[in-house]
Order: sequence, then C-alpha cells, then structure tokens
Amino acid sequence: MQHGKYRFIVGFLAVPLAIYAVFVISPFLQAIYYSFTDWTGLSPDFKMVGFKNYRKMFADDVFWKSVGHNVLLLLVLPLVTLGLGLFFAFMLNVGGRRRKNAAVAGVRGSGFYKVVYFFPQVLSIAIVALLFQFAYNPNSGALNSFLDAVGLDSVRPDWLGDPDLALWCVMAVMVWSNVGFYVVLFSAGMSSIPKDFYEAALLDGANRVQTFFRITLPLLWDTVQTGWVYMGIMALDGFAVVQIMTVGPGGPDYSTEVLAYFLYTKAFRDGQAGYATTLGVALLIVTLIFAGIVMKLGRRERLEF
Repeated sequence: MQHGKYRFIVGFLAVPLAIYAVFVISPFLQAIYYSFTDWTGLSPDFKMVGFKNYRKMFADDVFWKSVGHNVLLLLVLPLVTLGLGLFFAFMLNVGGRRRKNAAVAGVRGSGFYKVVYFFPQVLSIAIVALLFQFAYNPNSGALNSFLDAVGLDSVRPDWLGDPDLALWCVMAVMVWSNVGFYVVLFSAGMSSIPKDFYEAALLDGANRVQTFFRITLPLLWDTVQTGWVYMGIMALDGFAVVQIMTVGPGGPDYSTEVLAYFLYTKAFRDGQAGYATTLGVALLIVTLIFAGIVMKLGRRERLEF
C-alpha cells in the first residue's frame, strides 16, 4: 500500500497547487511589488520609489479614519450578527414550548421563519443597499415617514447625511442582510445535536439559558468560529454598501470611509495604483492578523457527540 504513495499524492496536488499559485499567490506578490512603485495603473512606465507609499499611508489621516471604521465594524458586526443568528436559531430549534411527543422543540412555524430570515440572502447586496438608501431618505424615506405617522415629525434624523449616524446605518444594513444566513447555518448545526442532551439537562433543572451556554454553544463552537472569521472578512470589505448608500460616497466628512473603498478611489479615481496596492497590502495584513487572533483565542478542545 505504501508503494508509489508519494507519486500518487503529488499527482493529485500538482495541478490544484499550480492553479492556486498562479491565480492567488501571484497577484499578492505582484501587489507587494507594485506597492514600491509610482505606477498610475494606466501607464506602462513606472519607477521604484521604495517605502515612499508606506510613509505616505502612515501619514494619511483618511487612511487612519478608514482603519478606525474597519476596526469598529470588526468589533460590532460579527458580535451582533452571530449573536442574533444564534438567538433566532436557538428559538427555532429548542426555544419552543414542550409538547406531548417531545420535551424539546422549536417555536411553531419554525420552517416558515427560516425562509423569512433567509430571504435577504436571495437579494443582491446592491439591491439591498438601494432599498435601504431609499428607506433612509430624510425627506421621503420609509423611516422618517413612519416617524411622521406616529407624531415624531420633530425628530426626523438625517440618517446617512449625519456623520454620527451614517456608519451605524451602514452596519444595520450589513447585519440585516447577513443574519438570515447564520440562522439557517446554526439551525443546521443545532438539528444535529441529540435531543437527549437537552432533555437530560431539563430534567436536571436547567433552564433555556443554561442549556444554551452549556450545551448548544460548546457543540456549535467550530461553526461559530468559522462564521466569526467570515463576518470579519465582510466587515473589512464593506465596499458595495458604502459605494451605493453613502453620501460622497464615503461621507459625509469621511464618516463611512473604509479601507476597501479608499483603495478603490485611489486606484480608479485618482490614478494612484501604486499607493492603492500599498493600501491593499495593509488590508491583507489586517485580515490575516484578525483571522489569526480569532483562531487563536477561539481554540478549544474539540467536543464530539
């Protein structure tokens, strides 16, 4: 059985690794190379400028604003999205009233609720952003119209036009558009947990909160950890929502500027592709650091059932 084992393994891995190197590793290396040049993105002529782009980046106030916004998204977006996903999934699978044939069951109509929660995933993020852009319109949007209808016409926030509210409005849209996916994902994981665990815990006097933290969350931890990394990567992007929804875009007064959109404007609007690749390298480093921290802090002994 050992004869020719390594030739067999190499034969299967050679082509996938070559494709990965050409289409994934090579662009990263090219971006690092161009980050040391003054390339405009259009002209074939450019020259090496050393660490000039990196010094410019560290002295750029807009860069630090965009980093701050991305860090805020990293802290808030995964926590709120995954928290809501876990809560709704738990209610749909375990949080219902006891019934004759089962001590543990989800709320009635849980299948319908799963479809409703998952519906935003069917829509393109561009469509979602446009819909909420109309809803946030301070003059004719659904939110301010509702405030007028209930007699709160004196409030009428400017929403996306207010520097203090704009980023939170963007985050609300990102949560709304993603939470349904995690409801379905966590529901699938919870459905594989034996009901005997919950029934035994309930017989021992545990309540719903205790069963969630002592049974559900530990057994779903690997799925939650993967979702945290995925949501973190989405938080570090946020390009489409910022591009479509915000004033400027990226405004007002850079209050919704994120690294991905800042990179885009430097490359395609200002013709500073060399500087844009420097921002791309910074975004790559931040992403790797975030993924490493999540995987390190979230590491625990694997539970099997």
